[in-house]
Amino acid sequence: MSDHQGRHAAPEVSMTANSPAPSPETGELILLWTLPVLAVLWISAFFLFPGFTHPMSPALSADQVAEFYRNPANLTRIRYSMVVFNWFGVGLIPLLTLLVMQIRRMAHRTPIFSYALLCCTAGGPTMFLVANLFWLVAAFRPERDPALTQLLNDLAWVTFSGGVPFLVAQSVVLALAIYLDRQAQPVFRPWVAHFNVLVAVALTPAAFVGLALSGPMAWNGLFPFWVKNIAIGVWIVVMGVVLARVIYRRRAGEPAPHMAVIA
Repeated sequence: MSDHQGRHAAPEVSMTANSPAPSPETGELILLWTLPVLAVLWISAFFLFPGFTHPMSPALSADQVAEFYRNPANLTRIRYSMVVFNWFGVGLIPLLTLLVMQIRRMAHRTPIFSYALLCCTAGGPTMFLVANLFWLVAAFRPERDPALTQLLNDLAWVTFSGGVPFLVAQSVVLALAIYLDRQAQPVFRPWVAHFNVLVAVALTPAAFVGLALSGPMAWNGLFPFWVKNIAIGVWIVVMGVVLARVIYRRRAGEPAPHMAVIA
């Protein structure tokens, strides 16, 4: 590069160097404000899918299941609701990533809790996505053999209802991280850990959904459907509010907790 070119390039470098870098909280705020979109997607998909507003029974025969998917009024709603639900699964990632960042700020001697929660972040949304794809495939060719449609429907429901171990693990890991945060000003209050333990307990029965075709443990029963879905919805709302308070408090300039370095 000639001296003449260098003289013209220098001011640009200087301006870039003097430009203020965005604070860590800026990126966190961007992710935080995806949560209202996530809530809209959850509510829309839940009430759009005809199999949720009155949960389908696992005791339905293959012909009854096939008729459900062949019904023109149901078919369109199934297809569109599953497309919307796919985006809900992806929408969980910003929320879980924000929780990973808060664990990094806790006073631990190990980054193991951050790694563990990061693994749960990959698992939970994936289970939702797989269940949605099974429903979508069942509705893709409704004219197929009823036994195959029933098989896809079973795969969808059992995956959706029983795929809770990742969700249980993330609540337990988060609770442990909070309990072991020994700072004078912890990132989260102890009640947040208690709340996550309670959510883990509420979700656990859904893991046994494959053992019953009727009653409270069936996929349309009290525990795998109602308790599980209500617990997930409440967890998203509560953790969203808690995260917002933490992020805005840090943005206001309160003393920042220790940031652990993940090597």
